[in-house]
Amino acid sequence: MRYDLVIFDNDGVLVDSEPISNRLLAAYLTELGHPTTYEDSLREYMGAAMHRVHDLIEERTGERLPGDFDDVFHARVFAAFERELKPVAGAEGVLEKLAADGVPYCVASSGSHERIRVGHRTTGLARWFEEERIFSSQDVGRGKPAPDLFLYAAERMGVAPERCVVVEDSPLGVRAAVAAGMDVYGFTAMTPASRLAGATGLFGAMGELRDLLG
Repeated sequence: MRYDLVIFDNDGVLVDSEPISNRLLAAYLTELGHPTTYEDSLREYMGAAMHRVHDLIEERTGERLPGDFDDVFHARVFAAFERELKPVAGAEGVLEKLAADGVPYCVASSGSHERIRVGHRTTGLARWFEEERIFSSQDVGRGKPAPDLFLYAAERMGVAPERCVVVEDSPLGVRAAVAAGMDVYGFTAMTPASRLAGATGLFGAMGELRDLLG
């Protein structure tokens, strides 16, 4: 099927940020008295908006995270991005192919607009994403697994949900895409295929995604 819009998740799909951010999140939560391993962070928070971190900690412990939690965490993440962040191997080739074929695309991320922009600038992907191609959970209030973000991106790009395909690497993102009535290809580089149940198709390298998108 030729889609009218390809919607990319950002972290872990376009930029290789998940190892960095989950390492730092686990360390910061542990520092604050909420012991969290890297594996715990991947399982619980990968693909999620920041409100999920606050909600789960309060639900499990009855305690609220500090008021400046997001600011401190993002400062640590952005500093690490500047030192370490790379694009996902092959991602730029997929974007080049879509642009050459005239297929519309955008990014819809649980991360903030600032996080998206820092990641794109650091990795050299900024040239592929004008402002009108960037959508964040900040725009809708509810992050994945709610379908709101993907539906908002489709509406703003002028494409019906059933004509969209989402590229995701997290269980929360796959659930959000399915709830939005969109096809979704699951990237298994960091997430076992078994955790991406419901995906239309699976791929382990960006070259395979180019084939799936035709």
